Amino acid sequence: MPRLSITRIRDLVRSLNYVVSLHAAEELEDDNLTILDLENIILTGRIVERQKDHQTHETKVLIRGRTLDSREAEAVAKVGPTGALYIITVYLV
Repeated sequence: MPRLSITRIRDLVRSLNYVVSLHAAEELEDDNLTILDLENIILTGRIVERQKDHQTHETKVLIRGRTLDSREAEAVAKVGPTGALYIITVYLV
């Protein structure tokens, strides 16, 4: 499988082909962030870390970007088996 790139991740966000986990939705609410902030984090961000699950062999990425009001934040995401982007969590840095 090809390496997950920020370009592919952004394309999935732009096409609204993503799912926000319940945990990520709760974190957005806790930090007073919106779905538009999440999208902006990914669209303005860069991959700062890659992590591989040793059991499932799935790769997840840590993306650092900016909210709509320019606060630094991170999102953790992976591509699921259906090809959709799965947002695991999001938080302010």
